[in-house]
Parts: sequence; C-alpha cells; structure tokens
Amino acid sequence: MKKIFIVEDESIVAKDIKDSLIKLGYEVTGIANNSKDAYTKIIELNPDLILMDIMIKGDETGIDLSNKLKLSVNIPVLFLTAYADEATLSKAKLAEPYAYILKPFKEIDLHSSIEVALHKHNKDKELRTERDFLYQLVENKSSNDAGLIFVKTGGRLVKLALNEILYVEALKDYVIINTAGSRYTIHSTMKDIEKKLGAVHFVRVHRSFIARLDKIQSIDSQSVILENNKKTLPVGGSYKEDVLVKLNTL
Repeated sequence: MKKIFIVEDESIVAKDIKDSLIKLGYEVTGIANNSKDAYTKIIELNPDLILMDIMIKGDETGIDLSNKLKLSVNIPVLFLTAYADEATLSKAKLAEPYAYILKPFKEIDLHSSIEVALHKHNKDKELRTERDFLYQLVENKSSNDAGLIFVKTGGRLVKLALNEILYVEALKDYVIINTAGSRYTIHSTMKDIEKKLGAVHFVRVHRSFIARLDKIQSIDSQSVILENNKKTLPVGGSYKEDVLVKLNTL
C-alpha cells in the first residue's frame, strides 16, 4: 500500500482528500497545514508521494516547501490548487512537480494522476540507479578489469570488453553501443561515453558517432567504413583532422 502525505491548510478539504485516498486504497501517513510542520513530518515519515496544496499557512508556499524538500529527499510531489493563473503555473513548473491538479477534482483524476506520478518516479529512480552504477563500475574498475565496461541488458549488468565495440551512436538522451552481434542502449550522453571509452582506442568521427580505431577499414572525405564493410559512418568536418591523425595516415 502506497503511503501519501497531505499538505493542505483547509481542514475540511484535507479530510475529504484523506477519505478519497483511503477509498482508493492508499495509506495516508500524515497531514500538515504549514511548511514547517510538513517538512519535519515528511522527513520523518518518508512517504511515497506528497499531495501539496500551493497556498498553505505561514510565510512559505507549497512551492517553497517542495523546493526545500528536493534538497533532502527524493519524493514525487503533486500540486493541488484552486488557482490556475499563469504566474502560479510558472512558479509551480520551476519546482518540477510530477503533476498539477486543479481543485475541485474527481477521484478518478486524482487516482490516475497519483498512479502516473508513482510510475514515472520509479522509472526515473531505475534510470538514475542504472546510470550511477554503470559509471561507478567504469570509474572504479581495477587494473585487472581494464578494457571493460558494464552495460544493462535483460535486466542485468553485463560485462563487455571494449575491443568488442564497433561504434557508438547517439539517440536523443540515450546512446547505443554496437558490437558485431549485439546492441546495448543506455541512458547517457556522447560526451560522457567518450570520456569513459577514452581517446586511445576510440575516436569521435561525428557528433552522433564514436568509432573504435582498429575497426576502421577505410575512410574517404565524407565517411568511414568499419571492418568487413559492416557499417558506414559519416565523418563530420570538425572531426576529420583528429580522425586522420589517430589513424596514422601517410
């Protein structure tokens, strides 16, 4: 049962929300009507999600409280408000809530917003954990593990020798590591991957491509061809000189 904390300064409204949440199958771990009490209780109780009214008692708003909590805990926040003016929306967006629910709302809308927020938050946590673990493994590898990285496939982290990599391709917020027989998609940037792979055996041939030097079979003015003619990669003008230098051209 997911635990939810309510921050609402109207006691009748808070009770109605609590009753709705219990009816929907959630556990209400606490209720607060001001930033100070809410902060203390949230840190202590560590709920799965916070329903946060923007206009609460005291000098701090729900937006202020949300920003403060982000420095201490990683808990998704859903803003509740009766105000839909542009200024309020702009401030709320800066706090990066998982949803923004206008009062009055229906139970079905509350339920769907909570479930979407919880799902998105879990996925965000999985991506951060995977990325941090991967980077930690790469950065802290021992001399016996030199030339290895770990990539996630089928829910597991699999050891991959760097000399198996043909090329790396950028795809929005992800990169795809390509070997002769497999493709591995990880949440990263080309800049970070370029740093992890190093400049000895790999070269950036294009803003969207990194190639392993010993896999390059030929190069012309616009492209490089990898071994056994398996893949042709474009060569960016700003990268060509570096590619030629690393290939030891005569």
